[in-house]
Amino acid sequence: MTTSLAFEKPVLELEQQIQELKTRAAESGLEVGTELAELERKADGLRREIYAGLTPFQRVQLAKHPRRPFSLDYIQACFTDWTELAGDRHFADDPAMLTGLALLEGRPVMIVGQQKGRDTKENLYRRFGMSNPEGYRKALRLMKLAERFSVPVVTLVDTPGAFPGLGAEERGQAEAIAVNLREMARLRVPIVTVVIGEGGSGGALGIAVANVVLMFENSIYSVISPEGCAAILWRDRARAPDAAEALKLTATDLMRLEVVEGVLPEPLGGAHRDPAAAAATLKAALIVQLDALAALSPDELVDQRLARYRRMGVYREAAG
Repeated sequence: MTTSLAFEKPVLELEQQIQELKTRAAESGLEVGTELAELERKADGLRREIYAGLTPFQRVQLAKHPRRPFSLDYIQACFTDWTELAGDRHFADDPAMLTGLALLEGRPVMIVGQQKGRDTKENLYRRFGMSNPEGYRKALRLMKLAERFSVPVVTLVDTPGAFPGLGAEERGQAEAIAVNLREMARLRVPIVTVVIGEGGSGGALGIAVANVVLMFENSIYSVISPEGCAAILWRDRARAPDAAEALKLTATDLMRLEVVEGVLPEPLGGAHRDPAAAAATLKAALIVQLDALAALSPDELVDQRLARYRRMGVYREAAG
């Protein structure tokens, strides 16, 4: 209950009543089957009603849920022989950006993922998943290594954005992201990106120039957060729900706009309710996408990736 969202509380209260009833029945030996079945039926119906009609801002809240699986959770659940590789060979390592080699059902892959923390201490260490320039340079170094050995790249996006600190700007934050965009566009190995939580601005895009981009059902992908957008447009962060609606940042919106290629379903209530099921969905999707991309030559991979981005957007030619 301490990490519940406002719209989740009616369901969680029912689940708490169910657990308390089970505990009392176990302690007293009373028969509560009928009452328990009724509560469970009511909880299931309420669950389906709430999560079938989520607003864009409620999905934003789920994308930021503190118990949502992070990159490291998916790495440990979906891959074997994970070996983390650190450092950008210029300045430092960046704990907000995970990079390393692993096996996906025996297939070697290079993993690049943004990592948040579970508590205050870890979030300060990981900077809430916001990378410094050395994080993006590390990611590119390892992607180039993957290219050298013909290893596909999997990136897991989960960040509010690139870290906005003074040191990050001094060390070339914008330049580091821009170089990643250019170099990923012409990388000669398959790249599959999955937005697992927050996909915020250039901080997300810096590891998301891919052949295929997928999103989890309750993840978001946007140039700005709803709160930031509301503060700029209306000078009122309380209008974040209005901004979330206008930004079209949900997975279904972006699928309709052809910004992403697929939406991965989540367990009822969100990935945090059943991380193992969410991981199984991610693993199966990665296998399908990497199998399909394996049929393309390096030149075809680059051409397909460039064509993907050229298709985006709508424009109208003015009359001469």
